[in-house]
Amino acid sequence: MDFPNPSAERGFRKGAGGRSLANMNPLARLPRAAQGLAYAILAGLILTSMNAVMRVLTHSMDVYQAQFLRYFMGLVVMLPLIMRDGIVAYRPHGMAGQAWRGLVHTAGLSLWFTSLPHIPMADLTALSFTTPIFIMLGAVVFLKEKAVWQRWVAAAIGFAGVIVVVAPRMSGEGGIYNFIMLGSAPLFAASFLITKALTKRDSPQVIVVWQSITVSIFSLPLALPGWVWPDAAQWGMVLVCGLMGSLGHFCMTRSFSLADISAAQPLKFLDLIWAAGWGLLVFSEVPSQTTLLGALIIFTATTWIARSEARRARNTKDP
Repeated sequence: MDFPNPSAERGFRKGAGGRSLANMNPLARLPRAAQGLAYAILAGLILTSMNAVMRVLTHSMDVYQAQFLRYFMGLVVMLPLIMRDGIVAYRPHGMAGQAWRGLVHTAGLSLWFTSLPHIPMADLTALSFTTPIFIMLGAVVFLKEKAVWQRWVAAAIGFAGVIVVVAPRMSGEGGIYNFIMLGSAPLFAASFLITKALTKRDSPQVIVVWQSITVSIFSLPLALPGWVWPDAAQWGMVLVCGLMGSLGHFCMTRSFSLADISAAQPLKFLDLIWAAGWGLLVFSEVPSQTTLLGALIIFTATTWIARSEARRARNTKDP
Protein backbone atom coordinates (compact mmCIF):
# COMPACT_ATOMS: atom_id res chain seq x y z
CA MET A 1 0.00 0.00 0.00
CA ASP A 2 1.16 3.52 -0.70
CA PHE A 3 1.43 6.08 2.10
CA PRO A 4 1.60 9.51 0.44
CA ASN A 5 1.74 12.44 2.85
CA PRO A 6 3.52 15.39 1.22
CA SER A 7 1.85 17.89 3.57
CA ALA A 8 3.22 16.01 6.54
CA GLU A 9 6.68 16.12 5.00
CA ARG A 10 6.49 19.86 4.39
CA GLY A 11 5.25 20.43 7.94
CA PHE A 12 8.12 18.46 9.41
CA ARG A 13 10.77 20.11 7.26
CA LYS A 14 9.62 23.59 8.27
CA GLY A 15 8.43 22.84 11.79
CA ALA A 16 5.05 23.76 13.18
CA GLY A 17 5.99 27.42 13.31
CA GLY A 18 7.48 27.58 9.81
CA ARG A 19 11.20 27.39 10.72
CA SER A 20 13.41 25.01 8.75
CA LEU A 21 14.79 22.00 10.62
CA ALA A 22 17.22 20.98 7.90
CA ASN A 23 20.20 22.83 9.34
CA MET A 24 19.73 21.12 12.73
CA ASN A 25 19.25 17.63 11.31
CA PRO A 26 22.36 15.62 10.34
CA LEU A 27 20.20 13.13 8.41
CA ALA A 28 19.10 15.93 6.06
CA ARG A 29 22.38 15.56 4.15
CA LEU A 30 21.47 12.00 3.13
CA PRO A 31 19.46 11.13 0.00
CA ARG A 32 15.73 11.16 0.53
CA ALA A 33 15.27 7.36 0.52
CA ALA A 34 18.24 6.87 2.87
CA GLN A 35 16.74 9.40 5.28
CA GLY A 36 13.49 7.45 5.33
CA LEU A 37 15.28 4.19 6.15
CA ALA A 38 17.37 5.87 8.85
CA TYR A 39 14.24 7.29 10.47
CA ALA A 40 12.59 3.85 10.33
CA ILE A 41 15.55 2.28 12.16
CA LEU A 42 15.55 5.05 14.76
CA ALA A 43 11.81 4.73 15.31
CA GLY A 44 12.08 1.00 15.89
CA LEU A 45 15.02 1.31 18.30
CA ILE A 46 13.44 4.15 20.29
CA LEU A 47 9.97 2.59 20.59
CA THR A 48 11.31 -0.87 21.44
CA SER A 49 13.51 0.66 24.14
CA MET A 50 10.49 2.56 25.46
CA ASN A 51 8.53 -0.70 25.62
CA ALA A 52 11.25 -2.19 27.82
CA VAL A 53 11.06 0.76 30.22
CA MET A 54 7.26 0.59 30.26
CA ARG A 55 7.37 -3.11 31.04
CA VAL A 56 9.61 -2.43 34.04
CA LEU A 57 7.19 0.30 35.13
CA THR A 58 4.09 -1.91 34.88
CA HIS A 59 5.63 -4.34 37.37
CA SER A 60 5.33 -1.65 40.06
CA MET A 61 2.38 0.45 38.83
CA ASP A 62 -1.19 -0.15 37.70
CA VAL A 63 -1.02 -0.79 33.97
CA TYR A 64 -3.74 1.74 33.08
CA GLN A 65 -2.11 4.41 35.20
CA ALA A 66 1.11 3.71 33.32
CA GLN A 67 -0.79 4.02 30.04
CA PHE A 68 -2.22 7.40 31.01
CA LEU A 69 1.08 8.76 32.33
CA ARG A 70 3.03 7.66 29.27
CA TYR A 71 0.84 9.78 26.96
CA PHE A 72 0.34 12.62 29.42
CA MET A 73 4.09 12.96 29.82
CA GLY A 74 4.41 12.73 26.05
CA LEU A 75 2.31 15.88 25.92
CA VAL A 76 4.32 17.52 28.70
CA VAL A 77 7.64 17.08 26.88
CA MET A 78 6.13 18.74 23.80
CA LEU A 79 4.84 21.79 25.69
CA PRO A 80 8.01 23.83 25.02
CA LEU A 81 7.48 23.38 21.27
CA ILE A 82 3.80 24.29 21.58
CA MET A 83 4.63 27.41 23.59
CA ARG A 84 7.37 28.39 21.15
CA ASP A 85 5.23 28.04 18.03
CA GLY A 86 1.89 29.02 19.52
CA ILE A 87 -1.26 26.99 20.04
CA VAL A 88 -2.66 28.07 16.67
CA ALA A 89 0.16 26.21 14.91
CA TYR A 90 -1.16 22.95 16.40
CA ARG A 91 -4.80 23.43 15.47
CA PRO A 92 -5.88 20.36 13.44
CA HIS A 93 -7.91 20.49 10.25
CA GLY A 94 -10.94 18.83 11.81
CA MET A 95 -11.30 17.46 15.32
CA ALA A 96 -13.41 14.40 14.47
CA GLY A 97 -10.54 12.49 12.90
CA GLN A 98 -8.19 13.26 15.79
CA ALA A 99 -10.82 12.19 18.34
CA TRP A 100 -11.60 8.93 16.54
CA ARG A 101 -7.93 8.16 16.20
CA GLY A 102 -7.40 8.79 19.91
CA LEU A 103 -10.35 6.60 20.90
CA VAL A 104 -9.32 3.66 18.71
CA HIS A 105 -5.68 3.97 19.76
CA THR A 106 -6.68 4.03 23.44
CA ALA A 107 -8.67 0.83 22.99
CA GLY A 108 -5.65 -0.88 21.45
CA LEU A 109 -3.37 0.45 24.16
CA SER A 110 -5.65 -0.86 26.90
CA LEU A 111 -5.26 -4.41 25.56
CA TRP A 112 -1.55 -3.89 24.97
CA PHE A 113 -0.87 -2.60 28.50
CA THR A 114 -3.02 -5.36 30.02
CA SER A 115 -0.69 -7.93 28.48
CA LEU A 116 2.61 -6.05 28.74
CA PRO A 117 3.77 -7.35 32.17
CA HIS A 118 3.00 -10.96 31.22
CA ILE A 119 4.61 -11.41 27.78
CA PRO A 120 8.34 -11.71 26.95
CA MET A 121 9.74 -8.80 24.95
CA ALA A 122 10.49 -10.94 21.88
CA ASP A 123 6.95 -12.39 21.84
CA LEU A 124 5.49 -8.91 22.18
CA THR A 125 7.45 -7.72 19.13
CA ALA A 126 6.71 -10.85 17.10
CA LEU A 127 2.96 -10.38 17.61
CA SER A 128 3.25 -6.70 16.67
CA PHE A 129 4.43 -7.80 13.21
CA THR A 130 0.78 -8.72 12.47
CA THR A 131 -0.32 -5.07 12.45
CA PRO A 132 0.54 -4.56 8.73
CA ILE A 133 -1.65 -7.56 7.89
CA PHE A 134 -4.59 -6.02 9.72
CA ILE A 135 -3.88 -2.70 7.98
CA MET A 136 -4.07 -4.50 4.66
CA LEU A 137 -7.35 -6.24 5.54
CA GLY A 138 -8.76 -3.01 6.96
CA ALA A 139 -7.96 -1.19 3.72
CA VAL A 140 -9.97 -3.82 1.84
CA VAL A 141 -12.96 -3.71 4.20
CA PHE A 142 -13.16 -0.02 5.09
CA LEU A 143 -11.32 1.79 2.29
CA LYS A 144 -12.75 -0.51 -0.40
CA GLU A 145 -9.32 -1.24 -1.85
CA LYS A 146 -9.08 -4.14 -4.29
CA ALA A 147 -8.89 -7.56 -2.60
CA VAL A 148 -6.06 -9.07 -4.68
CA TRP A 149 -5.13 -12.68 -4.00
CA GLN A 150 -1.68 -11.79 -2.67
CA ARG A 151 -3.24 -10.05 0.30
CA TRP A 152 -5.18 -13.11 1.36
CA VAL A 153 -2.17 -15.39 0.95
CA ALA A 154 -0.04 -13.01 3.04
CA ALA A 155 -2.73 -12.89 5.71
CA ALA A 156 -2.94 -16.70 5.86
CA ILE A 157 0.84 -17.07 6.11
CA GLY A 158 1.06 -14.34 8.73
CA PHE A 159 -1.57 -15.90 10.95
CA ALA A 160 0.15 -19.27 10.61
CA GLY A 161 3.17 -17.53 12.09
CA VAL A 162 1.02 -16.23 14.94
CA ILE A 163 -0.04 -19.77 15.77
CA VAL A 164 3.62 -20.83 15.85
CA VAL A 165 4.34 -18.06 18.38
CA VAL A 166 1.37 -18.44 20.71
CA ALA A 167 0.52 -22.16 20.57
CA PRO A 168 3.40 -23.38 22.81
CA ARG A 169 2.41 -20.87 25.50
CA MET A 170 -1.33 -21.51 25.57
CA SER A 171 -0.98 -24.21 28.23
CA GLY A 172 0.97 -21.84 30.47
CA GLU A 173 -0.42 -19.54 33.13
CA GLY A 174 -0.11 -16.41 31.01
CA GLY A 175 -1.17 -17.90 27.67
CA ILE A 176 -4.38 -15.85 27.44
CA TYR A 177 -2.32 -12.65 27.42
CA ASN A 178 -0.90 -13.58 24.02
CA PHE A 179 -4.41 -13.40 22.57
CA ILE A 180 -5.15 -10.17 24.42
CA MET A 181 -1.96 -8.69 22.97
CA LEU A 182 -2.91 -9.97 19.52
CA GLY A 183 -6.29 -8.27 19.92
CA SER A 184 -4.55 -4.91 20.07
CA ALA A 185 -3.11 -5.36 16.56
CA PRO A 186 -6.32 -4.72 14.54
CA LEU A 187 -7.06 -1.67 16.71
CA PHE A 188 -3.58 -0.26 16.10
CA ALA A 189 -4.08 -1.02 12.41
CA ALA A 190 -7.32 0.99 12.44
CA SER A 191 -5.49 3.83 14.20
CA PHE A 192 -2.81 3.70 11.53
CA LEU A 193 -5.37 3.87 8.72
CA ILE A 194 -6.92 6.94 10.34
CA THR A 195 -3.42 8.43 10.66
CA LYS A 196 -2.84 7.76 6.97
CA ALA A 197 -5.84 9.98 6.21
CA LEU A 198 -4.83 12.63 8.75
CA THR A 199 -1.30 13.03 7.31
CA LYS A 200 -2.83 14.37 4.11
CA ARG A 201 -3.96 17.51 5.94
CA ASP A 202 -1.99 17.75 9.22
CA SER A 203 1.76 17.76 9.93
CA PRO A 204 3.45 15.06 12.06
CA GLN A 205 3.76 17.54 14.95
CA VAL A 206 0.03 18.21 15.00
CA ILE A 207 -0.84 14.51 14.79
CA VAL A 208 1.53 13.47 17.58
CA VAL A 209 0.42 16.31 19.88
CA TRP A 210 -3.26 15.46 19.43
CA GLN A 211 -2.55 11.78 19.86
CA SER A 212 -1.10 12.57 23.29
CA ILE A 213 -4.04 14.84 24.17
CA THR A 214 -6.80 12.45 23.10
CA VAL A 215 -5.21 9.28 24.50
CA SER A 216 -4.60 11.05 27.82
CA ILE A 217 -8.25 12.11 28.00
CA PHE A 218 -9.62 8.68 27.11
CA SER A 219 -7.13 6.84 29.37
CA LEU A 220 -7.73 8.92 32.50
CA PRO A 221 -11.00 7.16 33.53
CA LEU A 222 -9.21 3.81 33.31
CA ALA A 223 -6.28 5.08 35.38
CA LEU A 224 -8.22 6.59 38.30
CA PRO A 225 -9.55 3.40 40.01
CA GLY A 226 -6.06 1.97 40.58
CA TRP A 227 -4.21 5.27 41.00
CA VAL A 228 -1.28 5.36 43.42
CA TRP A 229 0.86 8.48 43.46
CA PRO A 230 4.19 7.64 41.73
CA ASP A 231 7.49 7.94 43.57
CA ALA A 232 10.46 9.89 42.20
CA ALA A 233 11.89 6.95 40.26
CA GLN A 234 8.53 6.21 38.63
CA TRP A 235 8.07 9.85 37.66
CA GLY A 236 11.50 9.74 36.03
CA MET A 237 10.59 6.60 34.09
CA VAL A 238 7.29 7.97 32.76
CA LEU A 239 9.05 11.19 31.77
CA VAL A 240 11.63 9.20 29.82
CA CYS A 241 8.86 7.14 28.21
CA GLY A 242 6.94 10.27 27.25
CA LEU A 243 10.03 11.71 25.58
CA MET A 244 10.91 8.47 23.81
CA GLY A 245 7.32 7.86 22.70
CA SER A 246 6.92 11.30 21.15
CA LEU A 247 10.35 11.13 19.49
CA GLY A 248 9.68 7.62 18.19
CA HIS A 249 6.35 8.62 16.64
CA PHE A 250 7.97 11.67 15.03
CA CYS A 251 10.62 9.41 13.47
CA MET A 252 7.99 6.91 12.31
CA THR A 253 5.83 9.56 10.65
CA ARG A 254 8.90 11.17 9.08
CA SER A 255 9.95 7.79 7.67
CA PHE A 256 6.54 7.32 6.02
CA SER A 257 6.87 10.73 4.37
CA LEU A 258 10.31 10.00 2.91
CA ALA A 259 10.48 6.32 1.95
CA ASP A 260 8.15 3.78 0.38
CA ILE A 261 6.70 1.57 3.10
CA SER A 262 7.90 -1.50 1.18
CA ALA A 263 11.48 -0.28 1.39
CA ALA A 264 11.30 0.27 5.14
CA GLN A 265 9.42 -2.97 5.92
CA PRO A 266 12.49 -5.28 5.98
CA LEU A 267 14.02 -3.06 8.67
CA LYS A 268 11.13 -3.92 11.01
CA PHE A 269 12.81 -7.23 11.76
CA LEU A 270 15.49 -5.22 13.56
CA ASP A 271 12.82 -4.53 16.19
CA LEU A 272 12.98 -8.19 17.17
CA ILE A 273 16.74 -7.88 17.69
CA TRP A 274 16.29 -4.77 19.88
CA ALA A 275 13.48 -6.49 21.83
CA ALA A 276 15.42 -9.72 22.32
CA GLY A 277 18.43 -7.72 23.51
CA TRP A 278 16.40 -5.75 26.06
CA GLY A 279 14.61 -8.92 27.14
CA LEU A 280 17.93 -10.64 27.81
CA LEU A 281 19.61 -7.67 29.51
CA VAL A 282 16.71 -6.45 31.66
CA PHE A 283 14.46 -9.48 32.17
CA SER A 284 16.86 -12.41 31.58
CA GLU A 285 14.56 -13.68 28.81
CA VAL A 286 15.93 -15.91 26.06
CA PRO A 287 13.69 -15.96 22.95
CA SER A 288 12.32 -19.43 22.23
CA GLN A 289 12.88 -21.14 18.88
CA THR A 290 9.14 -21.03 18.18
CA THR A 291 9.06 -17.28 18.80
CA LEU A 292 11.92 -16.69 16.36
CA LEU A 293 10.41 -19.04 13.77
CA GLY A 294 6.93 -17.52 14.08
CA ALA A 295 8.35 -14.00 13.87
CA LEU A 296 10.26 -14.95 10.72
CA ILE A 297 7.09 -16.36 9.13
CA ILE A 298 5.03 -13.26 9.98
CA PHE A 299 7.82 -10.95 8.87
CA THR A 300 8.23 -12.79 5.55
CA ALA A 301 4.51 -12.47 4.84
CA THR A 302 4.35 -8.76 5.64
CA THR A 303 7.53 -7.96 3.68
CA TRP A 304 6.33 -9.92 0.65
CA ILE A 305 2.94 -8.21 0.56
CA ALA A 306 4.50 -4.77 1.09
CA ARG A 307 6.77 -5.26 -1.91
CA SER A 308 3.93 -6.77 -3.96
CA GLU A 309 1.71 -3.77 -3.17
CA ALA A 310 4.50 -1.35 -4.11
CA ARG A 311 4.99 -3.06 -7.49
CA ARG A 312 1.23 -3.04 -8.10
CA ALA A 313 1.05 0.68 -7.27
CA ARG A 314 3.90 1.46 -9.68
CA ASN A 315 2.29 -0.59 -12.46
CA THR A 316 -1.00 1.22 -11.92
CA LYS A 317 0.69 4.62 -12.28
CA ASP A 318 2.60 3.63 -15.42
CA PRO A 319 0.84 4.67 -18.66
